[in-house]
Amino acid sequence: MNSTLIQQEHNYALLNDIQTQGIRLEQSEDLTSRQGGAGPTDHKAVTIFNSTLMIPVYSNAAKKSPFTASTPSKMGYASLKQNGETITTIRFVGEPKFYKEKSSDGIPFWKIARLHSKDVLATTVLQNCMRYKNKDTSCQFCAIGESLNYDTTIAYKKPFQLAEVAKTAVELDGIKQFIMTTGTPSSSDRGAKILFESVLAVKEAIDIPIQVQCEPPDDFNWFTKLKDAGASSIGMHLEAVSDRVRHKIMPGKAEVSIPFYFEAFKSAVRVFGKGNVSTYILAGLGDTEREIIDMSNKLIDIGVYPFVVPFVPVRNTPLQNHKSPDKDFMHSILDPLAQQLVKAGMTSNTLESGCAKCGACSTLSSFEKKYAS
Repeated sequence: MNSTLIQQEHNYALLNDIQTQGIRLEQSEDLTSRQGGAGPTDHKAVTIFNSTLMIPVYSNAAKKSPFTASTPSKMGYASLKQNGETITTIRFVGEPKFYKEKSSDGIPFWKIARLHSKDVLATTVLQNCMRYKNKDTSCQFCAIGESLNYDTTIAYKKPFQLAEVAKTAVELDGIKQFIMTTGTPSSSDRGAKILFESVLAVKEAIDIPIQVQCEPPDDFNWFTKLKDAGASSIGMHLEAVSDRVRHKIMPGKAEVSIPFYFEAFKSAVRVFGKGNVSTYILAGLGDTEREIIDMSNKLIDIGVYPFVVPFVPVRNTPLQNHKSPDKDFMHSILDPLAQQLVKAGMTSNTLESGCAKCGACSTLSSFEKKYAS
């Protein structure tokens, strides 16, 4: 192996390590980070080795991390240290201009949608879930209600509010895509109706690729409705791949069976196309390396992109002290997975929108580049 490949492998391992262990900060909190909520929370967007990743900075693990960052310069540059020794220069993504604006009904835009990575707008349309407050049904890793407790969001983002923030974010900050997820309501559409209304409003205001994310609806006709409204991709997230882990970690969601997910995946692929249907898989919840790889291969075979990310514990959840996967575990999954994705012609840069397109919550896209070159 030549020196360039050796350095590349070292960087991949280091990025995995940083993303699972987090970074301790010398600086004070600002609006570019968020405590609690859905999606990557307790994180900041950081550019390291030309890759922009969402890195935990407020999690319990980050408080003990061997990685520390100095106070950033005005341009966002900082020194990254490991056990006190400087290893590279990093850059924190700055606060976007749209955060200073408000909706026509007076809500700060940063409470309606957030900047993820460097050019992605993201929101949780419904900041509640029918399972969240019941320990017998809630997902133990979920902190969807925490941002409401911190008063950093609102419970329901109305379609016109989402349209206003999207238009402004594109015009002021060059946002490239919009990701809309939702807590699961008690209705059989499992959030698809709320997302449908949201996408319609945004697409009337601004032409931007949109990914919607929800649990599989009972009626698969929602996929066509969402596509016709303007969504370019959809995410339906397994999180864990074995029934053993699903029933232990997310007992309520586990009632929606894996075979039903696969029915939904196949139906959605027929509507959105190969790769534009994706699923989040959280490595480190208890599934083995082999289980994750086998499930990922099955998903790739039907045209679904398995977005494997390291599980990062979030404060104020039952799993807040759960151990994150180490870099070797992540490497053992992401390396062969990337090879299969490249072979299938279904990589992050072929997708139209979504978390996998952004790629900031995993180093998977970096491994794809290794096999695509």
